[in-house]
Amino acid sequence: MMLDTERTRDVRFEVWIWTRPFLCFLFLLVSASERGFTQSSLEQVFASIERGDYSLAESAFSQNPRLSLLKGILQFHRGDYTSAQATLSQILQQNDHPHARLFLALSQAATGGCDAARAELERQFSARGNSDTQRLAGLALSQCYLSSGRYSEAFGVLARLEADHPSNADVLYQSAKLHMKAWNDAVFKMFEKTPASFRVNQLSAEIFEIQGKYAEAIVEHRKAIEKNPAALNLHFRLGRALLMESHSAESLEAARREFLEELRLNPSDAVAEYQVGQVLVAQQNRAEAVRRYERAVELNPQFAEAVLALGKIRGEQKRFDESVELLRQAVHLLPRSEAARYALMIAYRNAGKTLEALKVKESLEQLQRPPEGEFTEFLKRLGETPKTRQ
Repeated sequence: MMLDTERTRDVRFEVWIWTRPFLCFLFLLVSASERGFTQSSLEQVFASIERGDYSLAESAFSQNPRLSLLKGILQFHRGDYTSAQATLSQILQQNDHPHARLFLALSQAATGGCDAARAELERQFSARGNSDTQRLAGLALSQCYLSSGRYSEAFGVLARLEADHPSNADVLYQSAKLHMKAWNDAVFKMFEKTPASFRVNQLSAEIFEIQGKYAEAIVEHRKAIEKNPAALNLHFRLGRALLMESHSAESLEAARREFLEELRLNPSDAVAEYQVGQVLVAQQNRAEAVRRYERAVELNPQFAEAVLALGKIRGEQKRFDESVELLRQAVHLLPRSEAARYALMIAYRNAGKTLEALKVKESLEQLQRPPEGEFTEFLKRLGETPKTRQ
């Protein structure tokens, strides 16, 4: 298959957007030490920047040169990295300031000067103090590592950032970006260095599956199997692709054969056993399917889908006690599964355990109930609820 193998080494820097929450902190910092500029004036400057109106801020800087640090940060914030470097460098010639050093390094990194910026970014990232400065430095540092293909260092920086800022959108975005770039580079290298390998066909098939192109995936899986018929997981993935393409009688039987071949290579594959059971159910061979489900659960007692499937069949066989026990386990393994709770409710009812069935019914209704949240509270304040709203 053809892949988009374009790999751009020049990583576009987006560090300026990370500073938006940080600007307020810096304005307050300056206001605490600047006696010639009122708090209200600083707040007006900050508000104008947030609106995208920079004229008021520029006017304030021209009237009060002592606000040159904010001028440099504003230039950086606007993406004028060259001017920011000039302003911040001039500040540092007169007096050392940690925020001037940070934003100078950020400006250098944003213009491709990672070599000049890296030492300061590493120092600011390693320092324990203000979490915002540490986060800004870490994000820029990870981009510098990413742009030079130093993935292990980038992963290390982002792992620490995720630990310190687990819900920060910029950190999570940068982490996703790194994983995608590392994936693209690894795929490119694989297609470049080992084009005849069965792994190339295997990966091509998996990418086709993601794209929903199951016919093409089937072709690539078969090419991989032809090159290495003893490799594990190939027959299983081919069987899955056959089922995703069609549930015709021919496809069901072809998929079943592939799952059985996978089991010949790896008799302890619980998922392959389960898939054989699923095909047999579709083929109306429930007696053999039950043996496959039993084997899957024996191989992996924590395999929730197999436990659920076996519990349902035990109910059909009127072996209600066994069905209840299995389905209780399935609910434990899949606490958010409506299908598991519904099957347990039916099993209790068929076993004559009405009270237990009612309790499960209540828990199922609770699971299905829309979550409480801001919108629900808003409706309540208006005198209505989601259930009564037309």
